[in-house]
Amino acid sequence: MTLESAAGTGWTEDGFLGGRLSIRQPRAGYRAGVDAVMLAASLPAKAGERVLEAGLGVGVASLCLASRVPGLRMTGIEIQPDLAEAARANAARNGLSGLEVMVGDLRGPMKDWAAQGLLPGIFDHVFSNPPYFDHESHALPPDGGKAVAHAMAAGGLEGWVRFCSVMARPGGSVTFVHRSEALPELLGEMGKLLGGIGIFPLWPREGAPAGRVLARGVRGSRAPFRLHRGLVLHGEGNSFTPAAEAVLRAGAALPFS
Repeated sequence: MTLESAAGTGWTEDGFLGGRLSIRQPRAGYRAGVDAVMLAASLPAKAGERVLEAGLGVGVASLCLASRVPGLRMTGIEIQPDLAEAARANAARNGLSGLEVMVGDLRGPMKDWAAQGLLPGIFDHVFSNPPYFDHESHALPPDGGKAVAHAMAAGGLEGWVRFCSVMARPGGSVTFVHRSEALPELLGEMGKLLGGIGIFPLWPREGAPAGRVLARGVRGSRAPFRLHRGLVLHGEGNSFTPAAEAVLRAGAALPFS
């Protein structure tokens, strides 16, 4: 079954960036949302630079970034072939066909990626929304694809951060979005290979603990740690704040640099 024919059954069509992007994603599997858009908005990328997304999914974060910053040379890697196919189709249907999609497991041997032309140390920016949980501490969703996207083996974050870090060039940035509870582990792994680490909290509402964080490091940097002010997502009721609306609906960049 092609993605086009599946769209009426196991797939939905969703708008992002105020309808600027039309994305098809699994109805029952992993579904991208606010985290992916915020991750894309956090990247300090410029036209002509090389950018890699590790864990592409259906391409929401990469396509949001490409919509904001035309002229990027973009690559995405995804372990699930059906999601990789969806990412290619989503790029084409949104007129952003410059996204190169590779299928494979980032935990595999680096020589296997090199054989496909994916070489370490060549990207200006690497970014990722890794699985948030581990198999031992979190009940897996019944949908197999969703389970792969939501959880990894215990200790798997170390390999994920290492892969992203070695793919960045010296002076290149590596950015993650993750749960705030995972920040101690994430910072520990990032500190092994990256410097100039900064944290940008995403607060669900004023006065509430941050639920998500954006974390960035730079290859070879000796700059000190920086804790940014972050962004409050919701105001009264469940409506988004004007600053969050600017990112989610208008495709604005986050002040994370």
